[in-house]
Amino acid sequence: MLRPSLPTFAALCLSATLGACATTRLESPRGRASSQASLDAVQAVPSGTVTAAPLAPPPGATASPDAPPLPGAQANAAPNTPTVIAEPVAPPAPPPPVVTSGRASVVGSWDAKDATGASCKVTLSSAPALDLYKASASGCPNKDLARVSAWDFRDGEVYLYQPGGSVAARLRQGGGSLDGALTKSGATLALVR
Repeated sequence: MLRPSLPTFAALCLSATLGACATTRLESPRGRASSQASLDAVQAVPSGTVTAAPLAPPPGATASPDAPPLPGAQANAAPNTPTVIAEPVAPPAPPPPVVTSGRASVVGSWDAKDATGASCKVTLSSAPALDLYKASASGCPNKDLARVSAWDFRDGEVYLYQPGGSVAARLRQGGGSLDGALTKSGATLALVR
């Protein structure tokens, strides 16, 4: 005797179950007639009278002069209707400038001015140089400032470094500038854009 496999057995059980669930409409023509008879037994509900007429214009709209007046509409309804005038909308004010502080806000080219009134260019780069960032100075008469090669931002201050790691100057952000002093001489130094 052959044993049916599990998928074959499952298919046989499924087809037997589906066959047992057949409705009376599918079984015989007599079942179809009884279903139709039960649908005919439902009584119709009377409905109201349906009329057709053109719609009145929306409030505030004027009808065209050659259009016939609508039944039941008043001829002078438009003048009594309040008129709404839309005020022009002003564009929103631009957002206030964002005041940034930190390392990213000081990257770029600066004009350095020392206590003697001499000025030169100092550039603070975002390119890393070991644990600092690259910096350069050009045209600086002050020897300490002319040798700046790196910078860092710590505790709200900008530190300018010379080769070998000695601090040339310490500066704090103030408005749109960096204000501070040269380390060796203590002379004031300002970097402005």
